[in-house]
Amino acid sequence: MKIEEKTSYVLISPEEKTFLDFISIFNNEHDKLKNKHLIIKILDNFNASKENISLFLEYSNEHQNNGTSFVIISKNVNVDDFPETFNIVPTLVEAEDVIDMENIQRDLGF
Repeated sequence: MKIEEKTSYVLISPEEKTFLDFISIFNNEHDKLKNKHLIIKILDNFNASKENISLFLEYSNEHQNNGTSFVIISKNVNVDDFPETFNIVPTLVEAEDVIDMENIQRDLGF
């Protein structure tokens, strides 16, 4: 798992060969990252099934509760299969926009 500290968020990209290996390592590392805005990039060759992406839902909820953003980048999922509050976008630019918008909402008290 590759962890890149950016100015306003942490970008996490898998280096593992399977989704299950990636989520396992992410589970172990998340405590160190839970108070930061996270963007998770799901590789195109991973099985981005509804079941696999749903494994991140608990983390997304945790980040919302602690005032940070959690965004998944994946082109191969139907966002309508997930709760509206679960941020899934197809590009890094859109993920950065989600974090910016959520920061503005938090600043305004929403």
